[in-house]
Amino acid sequence: MNSQKPIFTEKARCQDCYKCVRECPVKAIQVVDDSAAVMPERCVYCGNCVNVCPVGAKKVRDDLGRAKQLLKRKAKVVASLAPSFISEFPGVAPGQLIHALRELGFAEVSETALGAEEVTAACAVALENGGPGAYLSTACPTVVELIRRYHPDQIPSLTRLVSPLLAHCKLLQREYGPDIGIVFIGPCISKKLEADARPELLDVVLTFADLHRWLGERGIDPASEPSCEGDAFVPKVAMDGALYPADGGMNRGLAHRQNTQDVKFMAFSGIHYLQEAMAGLRGHDFKQKLFLELLACEGGCVNGPQTGKTCGTALKWLQVLDYASEPATPLLVPSLDLFSETLANPVLGTTHEALDILRALRRLGKTQPEDELNCGGCGYDTCRNLAAALLDGWAEPNMCVSYMRKLAMNKANALIRSMPAGVVIVDENLMVVECNRRFAETLGGDTPMIFDAKPGMEGADLAKLAPEMRSFFARGLESDIDALRKDVRVDDRVLRLTVFTVEVGRIVGGVLQDITEPAVQREQILLKAQEVIRKNVTTVQQIAYLLGENAAETEMILDSLSSSFRIAPSPLGGPGPEEEPHRGQ
Repeated sequence: MNSQKPIFTEKARCQDCYKCVRECPVKAIQVVDDSAAVMPERCVYCGNCVNVCPVGAKKVRDDLGRAKQLLKRKAKVVASLAPSFISEFPGVAPGQLIHALRELGFAEVSETALGAEEVTAACAVALENGGPGAYLSTACPTVVELIRRYHPDQIPSLTRLVSPLLAHCKLLQREYGPDIGIVFIGPCISKKLEADARPELLDVVLTFADLHRWLGERGIDPASEPSCEGDAFVPKVAMDGALYPADGGMNRGLAHRQNTQDVKFMAFSGIHYLQEAMAGLRGHDFKQKLFLELLACEGGCVNGPQTGKTCGTALKWLQVLDYASEPATPLLVPSLDLFSETLANPVLGTTHEALDILRALRRLGKTQPEDELNCGGCGYDTCRNLAAALLDGWAEPNMCVSYMRKLAMNKANALIRSMPAGVVIVDENLMVVECNRRFAETLGGDTPMIFDAKPGMEGADLAKLAPEMRSFFARGLESDIDALRKDVRVDDRVLRLTVFTVEVGRIVGGVLQDITEPAVQREQILLKAQEVIRKNVTTVQQIAYLLGENAAETEMILDSLSSSFRIAPSPLGGPGPEEEPHRGQ
């Protein structure tokens, strides 16, 4: 567990369900000892694993304590509030939320959307001065991480601009000085990466989930807070920058700029979709400018990993669109230096030889092509991808459901085959699921030959194999008793049948033993003898106890009489046997 990273695993709670592996778009999960841990060097911090973990084992780093300490250390701390606040707190007026944040200790509250407007202006200039080709937005830190690690060939297409958050931090430091503290509050986990990488600009990142928890601790309900005249965003209210949290919001802001008329705009959200969108871009011969707004969360930041499920995406968008407004005079030239160079940090893939993949597949019990089910239960799309993960040390064989099922069945079958008694498993239709040869031999007749022709006799009708036992197995299916026992006479033999429940109402098992066989008779005699011995020993122990108890009572009575005799006066008037004569008289 590395709690210093934005996302980590609480190992004790991980239940080896592999849901995080299935949902991770870049397979940045390593399973070791049945525990799924995030691999920081591969993670893009989209937060999917946090949201899908059924037991809450995937955790987001808690920076609330750092924010509280910052409020104590710094004379002025400003909250940078993500524009998706409007859908996170429906029905709460901006002034009420600002008042609540001031109650927590913030000196001022500012909209991150102001930084977005600076980015929009800088991006418009870059598009105006650039030539034909594809331009990829850098507003989403998760997308930037995805490109740095998994699509480094697309780095030249990235606009060389900082994110709206870092642009806002620069704006706030220009307005209030470099010594202020800045705490971002929003829906994003990957923003914590920006705080880690740029501590000179951004002090702490809190999620909306953190803010809700903090307000709860202080007993503050924003919807009940007053809105005073001074409860306003500083240094001003944002305009079209407030569109950023909606899918395509950045494009709407860019479209208002006069210098982007010759640009084609597209928007893609969701890591899977945007990866497909980027395919082939670098090799294409563009005749025009194409700007791609890329967001990691489907539907935009209103559906960020740390947002509440207040309503559906359409209503969230509607709230954003209603709140944002088009500026009368859009910012055409940025007022800040927003240049940023994105450096590649590629995840190095491993190429495995075909023979190694086949060996790994054999470890999974897959020796034929038809064994490769590609069911996805392990979290990987194909069995061969799982085999490659095994070779890389990211996966374990027990992640394969079919492998574990086969392993369990093989163990059960081996146990059934090795048992000296006849064993049969039947389903609710009294059809044989599995049996051993000893069962066939015990039934006698042609049954051993049937078994040899079809080992296990799967699908055989128990009513035809042993009609005298059919009703007893049917009773076992209807009963929830662990085991039923009955002796059945077949010809000149007595068969002891024990029926036990495997799955109530669906599957039962039976153990069949010929108790007329000499060996079995000897065993029964031995068991009876042991039972007699056990009972005799118990009786002897009871007798000894009673004798001991009687002896003790007799001893107590005699001792009492003896004591009485010792202290009784002599009939002759002299001292008793133990009585001392008086001296000195």
